[in-house]
Amino acid sequence: MIDASTSFYIDKTLYNGRPTNSSDRQDKEIRTYDLLDQLEIPYQRLDHEPLPTIDACHEVDSLLDIDICKNLFLCNAKKTEFYLLLLPGKKKFRTSWLSKQIGSSRLSFADPEFMIQFLDITPGSVSVLGLMNDKDHKVQLLIDKDVLSYEFFGCHPCINTSSLKMKTADLIDRILPAINHGFILVDLPDEPDTTQQ
Repeated sequence: MIDASTSFYIDKTLYNGRPTNSSDRQDKEIRTYDLLDQLEIPYQRLDHEPLPTIDACHEVDSLLDIDICKNLFLCNAKKTEFYLLLLPGKKKFRTSWLSKQIGSSRLSFADPEFMIQFLDITPGSVSVLGLMNDKDHKVQLLIDKDVLSYEFFGCHPCINTSSLKMKTADLIDRILPAINHGFILVDLPDEPDTTQQ
């Protein structure tokens, strides 16, 4: 059904696991489901059109009963070090604060070409699950400590036409070890992102 207040499509059915018909799904999305199935990780899925606004993300959050994290793809000034930062959706990203914590030159958003090259994802679809495609370990994962306090974690399956809900512990204890990626715990100020209101 189309929600008239938002004018984009959300299938409000919560599905358990992968789509029964994958013929219209991209390979990178199918690889995500294959990984989760191989690890026997349960998850719920919500399908929707690409989310054009923050308000649209809030509706998906509400339907999944979670706060979907921001997944920010960053790099240093020389574009030699790349990072994927997970932080609560309501937290503000402060580049100077994060740069000091990880001992990097000032960070900025990395160009989409690197996102495609290292993670096989495109802008709007950034997801921690894209690290499964980072075979050469070009991207360092950074996780804000508050993310670990949530029982459930939400992200895209490498494409922004679906959103997934799974246990945060499954991400940390099962998915990341399976794809050979560790993470650095960071502590960003608990300052709300007023640009979302």
